[in-house]
Amino acid sequence: MKDIAPHRRVHFPASSEARSIQPFVAQDADNHPLTLRSFTPTDETPVDPPPSQPIHSEAPSPSQPIHSEAPPPSQPTPRIVPPSLAAEHPNVAHPEHPNVAHPEPALSVGVLLEEVPSSSVRSAPPLPKHPCGYAPPPRAIKEFLDQYVIAQEQAKKKLAVAVYSHYHRVEYMQKRPSYGVELHKSNVLLIGPSGTGKTLLAQSLARSLHVPFAMADATSLTEAGYVGQDVEQMLTRLYQAAEGDKQRTERGIIYIDEIDKIARKSAASATRDISGEGVQQSLLKLLEGTSAILPGTRGRSQSGDEGVQIDTSNILFLCGGAFVGIEEIIARRLAGQEQAIGDLLASVVSTDDLLKQVLPEDLVRYGMLPELIGRLPVCATLDPLDHAALMRILTEPKNSLVAQYKQMLSFEGVQLVFEPAALDAIAEKALRQKVGARGLRMILEEIMLDILYEIPSQEGIRTLTLTRDIVDGHHPSSSLWLTPL
Repeated sequence: MKDIAPHRRVHFPASSEARSIQPFVAQDADNHPLTLRSFTPTDETPVDPPPSQPIHSEAPSPSQPIHSEAPPPSQPTPRIVPPSLAAEHPNVAHPEHPNVAHPEPALSVGVLLEEVPSSSVRSAPPLPKHPCGYAPPPRAIKEFLDQYVIAQEQAKKKLAVAVYSHYHRVEYMQKRPSYGVELHKSNVLLIGPSGTGKTLLAQSLARSLHVPFAMADATSLTEAGYVGQDVEQMLTRLYQAAEGDKQRTERGIIYIDEIDKIARKSAASATRDISGEGVQQSLLKLLEGTSAILPGTRGRSQSGDEGVQIDTSNILFLCGGAFVGIEEIIARRLAGQEQAIGDLLASVVSTDDLLKQVLPEDLVRYGMLPELIGRLPVCATLDPLDHAALMRILTEPKNSLVAQYKQMLSFEGVQLVFEPAALDAIAEKALRQKVGARGLRMILEEIMLDILYEIPSQEGIRTLTLTRDIVDGHHPSSSLWLTPL
């Protein structure tokens, strides 16, 4: 049997080295390539290990190569993957090497694999998705707000995300196990000039969610025990809006308007500040979450019940305020000086952009308690309305002012038409008055006074057109322009 090569031990790389070496070729002790030939063991042939542990499998057909060769240059270089890593990729087919001798048990065999495309490697399974059952997605909330509120894109996005996250939290906290992650509430603070849509945003938001909504004026709130309204009165209004349903009340929305009016007074006063800092302190627990008894419900029950208790942990609080004068505080901080005047204010940043750079420290300097600001983590600023925004407010919203007056005159059988020049003149007047969208209604009420006075008594009028001259006050007397057509 001269054609049989003498037996030599074949060394295989250990698994600890398999990741760093290139594909190997079996070699003898003199580093010459070794060719393994199939043979049938006989009594004369030394076998190591014993015959009970064969060192080769069945002989392949002569057409198949029986030795390991380096891959040709045109093919991708294979890599050696240990079995521990290869088991993590069940989708990868492992080539068999029937003619390569098995290693000793103490050695770990490296598996030769071709380069696997990244697309074929199985990624981690996606997490299950749990849609919120109490609120639509943020995009749907914003699209609903767009029907009623013009501009203020960033504020609407922040509000939509905050509301969706809040009601997702409410649903999660009702189902979470005791070892689950506890989610905290995020109330919202709206800052913007008067007439920019703070109240309208809150009202439209409650309408889109179909949840109880109550609005309170911070200027009427006082500390407990003094003449005025206690902070718990807001819960009573929400309870009434929920038609006495305690569970719906605890998932409602409360909007506190004019929150800036309860700022601390900077000057020392001999009297107690019962409508300023005292109210802020009373709001702390209410905003964070507490169990409060509704005023007027004590002693109603004959069973000894103290009254209706409302848990405010899941009630979303929206606070809004104009914060008049806070621009100067922001400008001083940006300028790095305590007194910023005149040109210094203008050189720091434009007035329209100052509110966008408000920080909690500016609100604290304004007179708000740090504890109260900390309970309003989401801060959305509203931009002042320009001429283009006022023009859109007149016509685009679902309940626009133009649509309202057209509906009112339709009751008298009259079609009201607004010329574009007339709408432009109304927006210019409102911009000069600096009262925002509220100025639009004031101007229209003044223009429509004589029309609404005379139309019900006139017959035969089918169309009425408002021109720029009528808006500017140069229209003729009512007896002329109301002549029946």
